[in-house]
Amino acid sequence: MARVAREVVQKAGVDVDKLLDLLIRNASAELTTYYYYTILRVNLIGLEGEGLKEITEDARIEDRNHFEALVPRIYELGGKLPGHMNEFHDLSACPPAMLPKDPKDIKAMLDVLVKAERCAVAGYTAICNLTAGKDHRTYDLALAILHEEVEHEAWFAEFLGEGPSGHFRRQGTGFERNSPYVSKFLHR
Repeated sequence: MARVAREVVQKAGVDVDKLLDLLIRNASAELTTYYYYTILRVNLIGLEGEGLKEITEDARIEDRNHFEALVPRIYELGGKLPGHMNEFHDLSACPPAMLPKDPKDIKAMLDVLVKAERCAVAGYTAICNLTAGKDHRTYDLALAILHEEVEHEAWFAEFLGEGPSGHFRRQGTGFERNSPYVSKFLHR
């Protein structure tokens, strides 16, 4: 399977090694962001923090889903994840979304959240640009993730007062609510 998928993508003009590097680095960013968002969400307390908790949880769950959706494509193209978590963490496409020194500083929390989402938007835009018209499967996956990352960034930017985004809170439960674009890539 990996040989055929890799050959088809290479014949289409994609540097598969570069693509795999981007996919693995972005998969690392998704898993590490899931971890760091867990810590951030736990610390969102008080009147200001409670308002952010729900969208932080949605972004956290979707980042885990993005990781789960990326892994099969990495292996389909002949790639693999590093054998050690420390190595995987350290090659992330985005810096760690770590808890600010003062976890009660909601503006600092929002800065961490919006920076993480902006990095993700840039990462998936790069993958889309590399694969557009050449690797339809990877492009479709990266575009689906990009849609969700743009929404995450918009949610947090609104809390920072950067203006209205036009995005609304999602309704429903499960895959209806979390990962509406990526859910088709997840095995239920």
